Amino acid sequence: MSPSDRPVALVTGASRGIGRACAIALAGAGHDVAVAARTLRDGDARIGDDEEIVVPGGLDTTVASIEDAGGAGLAVRLDLLDPTTIDETVDATLERFGRIDVLVNNAIYQGPGSMTPFLELGDEELRRLFEGNVFAQLELIRRVLPDMIDQGGGTIVNMISATAHVDPPGKIGDGGWGMAYAMTKAAFERVAPLLCVEHGDDGVVAYSVDPGYVLTERAALNSRKGGHDKHFTPATPEVIGAAVAWLVTAPEAPTDLAGKIVFAQREAKRRQLVPGWPS
Repeated sequence: MSPSDRPVALVTGASRGIGRACAIALAGAGHDVAVAARTLRDGDARIGDDEEIVVPGGLDTTVASIEDAGGAGLAVRLDLLDPTTIDETVDATLERFGRIDVLVNNAIYQGPGSMTPFLELGDEELRRLFEGNVFAQLELIRRVLPDMIDQGGGTIVNMISATAHVDPPGKIGDGGWGMAYAMTKAAFERVAPLLCVEHGDDGVVAYSVDPGYVLTERAALNSRKGGHDKHFTPATPEVIGAAVAWLVTAPEAPTDLAGKIVFAQREAKRRQLVPGWPS
């Protein structure tokens, strides 16, 4: 196992938000954790027309929190549109820890096209969305799956979205979302059940996790513009992190939920995973 004899998780999109919360929760549940994202240092990420709005979060602060939770952490730069960084992420994790027991596919591509009406959507935007929301995640799975099989099993958590299976309450700007983004998440939702069919006998367990509406750092900056706050009540990222840690560690989780869509907020509430939530 890893140098500290702890299982090892690789969490993508972990500089902030749900990925960060999952990484910290897994560390608290006994894992060493490699975290991957584009933002290496807190304060480096910016959005807006002039890129003048700073989005809090970075892999440096996530690793510090992992270590505070009792795990060893590793930060690796990952760009979903750059295949070389996918290989580098897996290679660096294996070099540091020697194995990968858990893959949390949380990172998504949030570029042009995600919130674009169908008739305004360009072919290149559509291709990039599928590259960043489906193909990159499939490549990560391809890289970790053979070793998981060789070592007797592993867990793959694919973060999907309600857009994969729910119709929007309104148009874009009034609580809705782009068709292209929904298409990518719907395609990605089909990965976990097929993995369980093909590799369940190898000890591999996969889940599609629907986090629901979560007020991440980026969502807090965008929620008013998108109109989602009029239609949905958000949870915090820590709720989703607790649900993912439970999925990965609870002996009963594979029997009940392997291959299925797991509604993270529902499971957190049912199992009282976050003290005091919901209030």
